[in-house]
Parts: sequence; C-alpha cells; structure tokens
Amino acid sequence: MEKNIFARLIATALNLQERAVANTLALLEEGCTIPFISRYRKERTGGLDEVQITAISDRFDKLQEIQKRKETVVKTITDLGKMTPELQKRIDDCWDATELEDIYLPYKPKRRTRAQVAREQGLEPLAQLLLLQRERDPERAAERYVKGDVKDVETALKGAQDIIAETVSEDERSRQQLRNAFARQAVITSKVVKAKADSDEAAKYSDYFDWQEPLKRCSSHRLLAMRRGESEGILRLTISPNDEEALERLKRHYVYGNTPCGRLVAEAIDDGYKRLLKPAIETEFAALSKERADEEAIRVFAENLRQLLLGAPLGQKRVMGIDPGFRTGCKVVCLDAQGNLLHHDAIFPHPPVNKRTESAIAILKMLQKYQIEAISIGNGTASRETNEFIKDVLAGRYNIDTKKKEELPKPQVFTVSEDGASVYSASKTAREEFPDEDVTVRGAVSIGRRLMDPLAELVKIDPKSIGVGQYQHDVDQTQLKHSLDQTVESCVNLVGVNLNTASQHLLMYVSGLGPTLAKNIVDYRRENGAFTSRAQLKKVPRLGPSAFQQCAGFLRIPGAKNPLDNSAVHPESYAVVEQMAKDQGCSVADLINNKEKREAIDIKRYVTDEVGIPTLTDIMQELEKPGRDPREQIEEFEFDKNVSTVDDLVEGMILPGIVTNITNFGAFVDIGVHQDGLIHISQMANRRIAHPTDVVKLHQHLRVRVIEVDRRRNRISLSLKGL
Repeated sequence: MEKNIFARLIATALNLQERAVANTLALLEEGCTIPFISRYRKERTGGLDEVQITAISDRFDKLQEIQKRKETVVKTITDLGKMTPELQKRIDDCWDATELEDIYLPYKPKRRTRAQVAREQGLEPLAQLLLLQRERDPERAAERYVKGDVKDVETALKGAQDIIAETVSEDERSRQQLRNAFARQAVITSKVVKAKADSDEAAKYSDYFDWQEPLKRCSSHRLLAMRRGESEGILRLTISPNDEEALERLKRHYVYGNTPCGRLVAEAIDDGYKRLLKPAIETEFAALSKERADEEAIRVFAENLRQLLLGAPLGQKRVMGIDPGFRTGCKVVCLDAQGNLLHHDAIFPHPPVNKRTESAIAILKMLQKYQIEAISIGNGTASRETNEFIKDVLAGRYNIDTKKKEELPKPQVFTVSEDGASVYSASKTAREEFPDEDVTVRGAVSIGRRLMDPLAELVKIDPKSIGVGQYQHDVDQTQLKHSLDQTVESCVNLVGVNLNTASQHLLMYVSGLGPTLAKNIVDYRRENGAFTSRAQLKKVPRLGPSAFQQCAGFLRIPGAKNPLDNSAVHPESYAVVEQMAKDQGCSVADLINNKEKREAIDIKRYVTDEVGIPTLTDIMQELEKPGRDPREQIEEFEFDKNVSTVDDLVEGMILPGIVTNITNFGAFVDIGVHQDGLIHISQMANRRIAHPTDVVKLHQHLRVRVIEVDRRRNRISLSLKGL
C-alpha cells in the first residue's frame, strides 16, 4: 500500500506516468542499477532516461525518510497520551517534511522554556483569557493567579505573555504566514566582522563586506561564498523579511482591537516574533537556501565531471607522459599501448638548471627506442615552457646527430589537465600499481594515461580532487559523494568497458559489480588468461546470475568469437539477433557487416511479451556500429606563441584557449599565461543564455577576446562575443 502511495506521489511531483514510476521502483527494489534500467528495461519504464530514474530514486529515498520520521512523531505523541484520530489522519496524509515538523512542534520534547515555567505556575488559563480579549481589566483578572512563585500581578501577566508568545510562534498558521513572507521578500545581508576587516584572509570576501540582495535572487556561488566567509568568522549574515509588515499580518489574526488585553497580546506577539518565531524561520530559510545552493553547486560539479570523464580519448597508442617542472625538472615516462610503464627518466630543460641539449638528446632517444606515437604534457607549472621545448625538439631545432633521423617518430603533442594527479600518485591504488616507483613517476604515468583514456584513469581519483567543482568542500559531503559516484557510474556504463584490459577501479563502477566482484574478475583474468566470451563471467567467484544480468551488457570483449560480445547488445537478447540472422540466411557477423541485410529486417516481427520495439530499436542501432565509443575525437591544441605571461596581454587581443572549469556565472579558460581568464555568462553570446553549458563545454578549444586585465587582483576578463 505504501509503495502505491509513493509511486503516486512521485509520479505527480515529476509529472510522470504512475505505472512507469511503480515499475521503476520495483526494478530498483530488485537490485537493478540505474544504467541497467535505463538501457535494458525500457519496456517496463516507458523509456525513462537516467536523469528521470535518478530523480525517482532520490524522491523515493526522501519519502522513506519522511515515513521514518512520521513513525517517531506518532510514537512520541501517542506516548504523551495526546494522539487523536484527527491528528493521526493529518500525520498519515502528510508527506511534506516542513508541514510534518509544524504538526509535531507543540508536542516535541524541548528544553525548559519560559512558557513551560509559566504553565507549571498555573498561568495557562490567564493566557487563554488574554487571547480571548474579553476582559476589560486584565490586571484584576491576573490577581487570582498571584500565589506561590507568582509574586505579583506583573509576574502573572508576564508569564501569561510568555505562554502566548510560544503558542503563537508554534502555531502552524503563524509559521506558514511568516514562511510566505520570507519566500516573497526575504533579504540576505552580509556585513564584515569589524575586527577582521583589515586582515589578509578577509580580502577575498571584500565584495561581501556590506552586501544585501533578495534571497530568492541570490545565486548558488554567492550564497556559498558568503556562508564560507561566515564559517571563517569574517562575515555576519542575516536573512529577514520586512519585519513591520510581517508583524502587522501576524497581529491581524490575534489582536482584535486597541484594548488593554489586545495591547498585552500585541506585546507578547512582538516578543514571540523577535525571540522565537523569526529566528526559527530564519534558521529554516538559511538551511533551505544552503540546501538549494548545495544542490545547484553539486549539479554543476557533476555535469563538469561528466564532461571531463567523457573527454576524447587518444586510444591505445604508445605515449610519453611528462609532468613538467622548473627547479625539480620534468619527470618523463614511456608507456606501451596498454598503458604499462616501460621507462622513466628526469630531464632539466628549464631554469635554473638549463640542460636543454642533454634533455633534448634524452627525449629523442626515448622517442626512438619506444617508438612513441603521442606526447602528453601536464598543464601545471612549466607546462607552456615544456610544450615549446618538446615542439622545438621535434622540429629539429637542436643540432643533434642521430643515427637515423628519418626513422624518428613524429608524435602528436597534447596538453592534459593534471588536476588530481598528485592525489592519485600518493594513493593506495597508485602504490599497488607501482610499488617500486616514487610519487613523481606515478604522477607522470597518470598524465600519460589520461591522454589514452581519461575515463579509465580518472575513475581512480576521488572526484572532489579532480578540480572541476566550486565550493565542493562547503556543500553537503554525503550528497556530493552520492551524486559524483552516480555520475562516474553513468559515464563508465555509457562508454562500456573492455573486460580484458580494464583495471579493478574501472570495473567496480560497472553496473552490478562493485569492489569485490571487480577484484574477483581481475584475479580470474590473471589466473586464467583473457576472457573469450561474456559467458565466462559466470565462472568468476561470487558473480551470480543477478550480477551477470546487471553487468554483462556493459562489458566488451574485442575479438570475441561471438561479435555480440563486443557490443551493447545484452546476452538476454542474443537469441533475437541470431533469429534475425537466420531469417536473413546469414551469420550474426554477416548481419553486422551487411547494411542491406539489416535494412531488410522488419523489427515488428520480433516483438514478444519480453522484447518490445524500444529494445529492438536499440539492437538495430548497435548492430550498425557495434561497441561504438560515444566520445568525440581528440584534437591537438596550441597556445599563442607571443603570449606567455599576464604582462603580455593587451585588451582586444584574440587568443586560443581551453575551457578548464564551468560555473553558474561563467567559464574559466586557460590562455597559456599561468592564470585562467573568466568568460562571464554575459560575455558568452549576444543572446540571453540560461547557463554557460548552453555555449561551452569542459576542455573545449576556443578563441577568446581579452576585454580586461586586472593585474592588481590577477584577474583576466574574456569574451566570446563577435567571435
């Protein structure tokens, strides 16, 4: 019954068909992963995509949390002996967390308040008398309550006002009314803590020393910046509606006229608003705005991570990876086409050592000996200088006598992001891969492998360390990890994984596997050699029918006897494809290679209770290009040779650049001067755009115009307009 309610609530909230939601929830409960459901269960979900299925899963989790909270609320109220059928029905029908807390508030155990003390003194009836506002002489009415701890009339009235203040502040109608005021007109105000105003750490928050704006217009990045300033003790934040207007509205419900009782009630409301109600709703809105800012920041981070993971791969080529540096030199590694380390060395072509000729000789020898096909250079310190040095070497600008100059490889040169390489090099994973090498060698290997296959290499690094987020340490860490893990899983399964070359770290993100089964697959591969069919997966220890069903379609075996084993066609559909081939009088391999035979197939003939048009359509697309990689082709890139530092920049210059990070307010671009420039969202197009991703994507090659250089703050402003 509960699941039916959940399905209906989720379907209404997300504007989806209830049946599709119910089926999706059932699949999730069966242990199916989101990539598997979206790819191989379209008939049951009505073709829902990963985003929609993720939204269903997240909403279901929230509803379950509310259900658990409801159980606590019901038990507490029941134990107090205050549960009524009407109250029980209200709780049963409530699926809004805020509304549920409002219902619970009058019964919620709390620390001893002024109102509780007054109730213990027997002043509740006096408070009710004042609220009715029928007494002409409240002081005289209060005389009856002067006894015990209540020493005089003034104490009695004050206690009664404390009860009124708490009653009004806990009233659902009052709280909702003030919430509406906050939602409509709340302003967030940021002030600098005077004692910190002149400190060095405060300088970066100077924009917010005296700042205010409507809360509903405050962007995610501004709110998170102010919250960080507040947590560091530099800023003081407040969120407030128009207090006069809010109080006026509140008093309309409780104050019936300018009578002695009415004035006492009004005073109580003033006190309750200032001391109880407003702080509670302000805290609520602070948390709510932070939650929304977190969600937006996490969404941007996840989208950047997706673009980074799905970056164009070079593929299986022999690569030289270079981690550039000045004083410490450049660490150079040579990798084979599978990414295995063949050789490593250190060269010192830059100041202060300046061994350019010796370094050039070393590079040429490595190029020749290991027949290097591509060079991958990290984009950190000395990247630009190293790139120019390598290109000079390849262009023969060093007069070096090599035995067979004509046989020297002519590798392509690429610059790759080295964000997180140092984190990887010191990680347990890197130590397991290269127990006998130091961190500098491991970092250079990571830089080389990122060129070959960004996805396979980047999955080894905690996504937070990859450097494509903003305020990632300020947002909810549990939500961030959940979202980023889902993004990694989505990307890995979208691309597919080579079963015979994938690392344990890559395999663990494949649908249905996880760390234990990934390790078991690698161990089985090591002991028994390469997999020759997907069916062999069933021999892997602890990989049962359910895990096989979840993972098989996402694992590829190039060169397998059955060509479908190197495609996204799921083994459960092999019989359908074999029947298609049989009907065309050919083998499955012939069906893949012969366009005419594929076009002759009428997929409607193969519809069954289990296999519908969506699955058959996917099968036909896969047969057209089995195992195709959805990622784009990689391109070489070169910075402007005449610009290498901020001092070389002149307003109006048009320069090549690479997008390094995308935020809600714009995109950061590396133009080769050791300081990224910013294209503000207003400078991205001549039309209004909703988000920078409407125009740019991560690691995109652009031509940008320099519109301002602020050397004091080391800021570069760029534009795409008119280019």
